[in-house]
Amino acid sequence: MWAAIKARLRRRAEEEPTATSPTSPEPRAPAAVSATPPPAAERTAPAPRAPEPAPRGSEEGMFSDGMFGRRLKEEKIEDVMDDLEIALLQSDVSLPVIERLRRDLRKDLAGKKLRYGVEAEEAIRVTLERSVRSILARPPIDLAAAIRGHAGSPYVILFVGVNGTGKTTTIAKLAGWLRAQGLSSVIAASDTFRAGAIEQLLVHGERLGIRVVRQQEGSDPAAVAFDAVQHAKAKHVDVVLVDTAGRQHTNENLIEEAKKIRRVVSPALTLFVGDALSGNDVVEQAKLFDRAIGFDGLVLTKLDADVKGGAALSTTFVTKKPIVFIGIGQGYGDFAPFDADWMVRHLFAEGTAG
Repeated sequence: MWAAIKARLRRRAEEEPTATSPTSPEPRAPAAVSATPPPAAERTAPAPRAPEPAPRGSEEGMFSDGMFGRRLKEEKIEDVMDDLEIALLQSDVSLPVIERLRRDLRKDLAGKKLRYGVEAEEAIRVTLERSVRSILARPPIDLAAAIRGHAGSPYVILFVGVNGTGKTTTIAKLAGWLRAQGLSSVIAASDTFRAGAIEQLLVHGERLGIRVVRQQEGSDPAAVAFDAVQHAKAKHVDVVLVDTAGRQHTNENLIEEAKKIRRVVSPALTLFVGDALSGNDVVEQAKLFDRAIGFDGLVLTKLDADVKGGAALSTTFVTKKPIVFIGIGQGYGDFAPFDADWMVRHLFAEGTAG
């Protein structure tokens, strides 16, 4: 994200018009040269030369001098804001987030005194980093602690999201993560809408050594989830991970199916799984799922390949829900609890393009 913003700001600096005097007189033709020099009394001192114009790309067009340093010109703030908005839109940042960042930047930079040698670019970066960190700093969910402190057993986690976001793989990754925390789990293959989802979970379960509770394709998804909870109770399994059919918000039947699963198993946690590479689509999907079903936190997949980063920032800001886990690769171990500091470093990395 920062690479796109920086490129836009530097393009603005390069396009700054050359400073000229607004009261400079029209150029005149040179006077005729007299063969005889005028008397000394009539000679006049040469007119002082106008100052050389500021070089293109300098910061003179953006700053005014003051006694204690340079002050960012008010009229330039909006130019910076416009460039910032374009760069953020190109980085998949949603408009509500852009408005928040614009407000913070205007408040922080308007009339700010800067020491000589401090570039506007760095001042803008510092403000944006602080704003982004504030947006991402939502109360985290410590899942391992929540499971261990859960009254009764098992702890049920329901997963929702559209097709193709990596939801089924995310469930397998979380099962592996729970095992590393010393917690046992069972998977409910409640996506009975397509046989491929059941087969995929069976492969993951065999690789990880984790039980997958399933029925035939077309079975009642809520019944599958119920069976998994009963199995967990009988075997003293800590966590039940419930898969659901990938659904669009417009599919009322599947939405009602997910609501039925919630009523039957009363999940302690519902997670929305979104693809970070889908840009603002994932923001709209999250909003609609939250409105239709409701969820407690976000899992963002393919975040390692998302050089823009705007989807992660926008989704948590718009839904006001924390990012709980992130997928950062294909392997079972490429899965980790969300770290806001890591995300800020990712968004403002100098070497990324986007």
